[in-house]
Amino acid sequence: MYSVLLCAAEGQTIMFAAINSILGSIDNFVWGIPLIVAILFTGLFLTARLKGVQFSNLARAFRLMKEDKEEGADGEVSSFGALCTALSATIGTGNIVGVATAIVAGGPGAMFWMWFAALFGMATKYSECLLAINYREVSADGHILGGPFYTIEKGMGKNWKWLAMCFAFFGTLVGLFGIGTFTQVNGIASAVNNFFDPQNAWTVTLFGQPYSWTVVIAGAFVAVFAALVIIGGLERISKVAQIIVPFMVVLYVLMGLILICCNITKIPGAFKEIVMDAFGLRAVAGGMLGAMIVAMQKGIARGIFSNEAGLGSAPIAASAAQVSQPVQQALVSMTGTFLDTIVVCSITGLAIVISGSWNTGLQGVAVTSDAFSKGLPFLGQIVPFLLMVCLIFFAFTTILGWDYYSERCIEYMSKNMTVVKTYRWLYIICIFIGPYMTVSAVWTIADIVNGLMAVPNIISLLVLSGVIVKLTRDYFSKLPKGCDKLPKEDK
Repeated sequence: MYSVLLCAAEGQTIMFAAINSILGSIDNFVWGIPLIVAILFTGLFLTARLKGVQFSNLARAFRLMKEDKEEGADGEVSSFGALCTALSATIGTGNIVGVATAIVAGGPGAMFWMWFAALFGMATKYSECLLAINYREVSADGHILGGPFYTIEKGMGKNWKWLAMCFAFFGTLVGLFGIGTFTQVNGIASAVNNFFDPQNAWTVTLFGQPYSWTVVIAGAFVAVFAALVIIGGLERISKVAQIIVPFMVVLYVLMGLILICCNITKIPGAFKEIVMDAFGLRAVAGGMLGAMIVAMQKGIARGIFSNEAGLGSAPIAASAAQVSQPVQQALVSMTGTFLDTIVVCSITGLAIVISGSWNTGLQGVAVTSDAFSKGLPFLGQIVPFLLMVCLIFFAFTTILGWDYYSERCIEYMSKNMTVVKTYRWLYIICIFIGPYMTVSAVWTIADIVNGLMAVPNIISLLVLSGVIVKLTRDYFSKLPKGCDKLPKEDK
């Protein structure tokens, strides 16, 4: 009998290993060279067609952030509220952990390609948000529904609704089973555990496994606070995001600026190392091309994954902005890519390169923690604590943002708010059990469906690029010289 059970257990282990191997292969294919090239090409193509709109209008975009809700226009939140909702999902643990992973795997040059992807990705973010606002719908109760699903259905035609449904389906899975719930709350619980109880001295047995009390308490707090916000819907999510997002970005950037100022003499050398490594100039003879390809792949992939330009998530939030001109909010929305990668990710990247922590054998958040500790040695244990706080806020806001995204996907597929409200509670349950999830397949599936979200979105951007150009040209042709937005009579 024992031998039978042992064989069954071994068979189950082999089966799970086989499933994980298959999922890993699919993940590598989805997030492989073809998708990365497609997203990067789309950014370059749109930049060319829009004559570098992200470069010539960046200052205007930042000035438009302060605009309040526009009287008489459709929408639910202000321009800044829509941007913060999008940033709440975009700025996450990837800005701290993901950058470290990219630099460890691809070298300092990965940072250069991350910047490259972001600069052209701003045109992609501008375009997808422009289309989402242009094709959004207003429901009977007055709330807004918009995103790549309506862009595809209304822009490309009813015959393409199946593609819109695919996007909504993938978006729901990403929110419920991966980026929105399990990975984020697990990251929060791990950060709290590593700081307060790294040796797991205080444990409790749950589900047959020992867990530190810090994990249990942190998970419960996150679930409760997330539920209080999520049940309130978009307006409450937006209000919380408008408080937390600026706070967490300012806190992290302030830490980074202090580090840079304290190590200002090392900055030129860091930039030199990043550029040289980006083109394989530090590699030994014969390895230059290979080193460059690895740096490019890791940097571009991480940049796309971090700022989500081209994935189609941010347009869902942008469509809720109370503005009459799609171009105006699209300009504001593209600043999200700038803030996420050019600002926040750069802070992490420069700290890691300056300190040399990428080449110490450390992995993940330990790389970033080591970099900040070396760069700010006079702060002692305050540095790990502040990084923990940043990780908690980054991950918590991602939970809120992805709930909103996946709710809109559910609403598009079901056309039923009762289903949406039911889903909301299911989402909260997933947050609650997140700290205890250890199945790696869940994270891999999340990566796969997140990448698959981009495919319908990229198709719609390329097919409807003419509409993007026309709306942009019409807007700027009417814009008076020296003004940031159209006068009321021209709207």
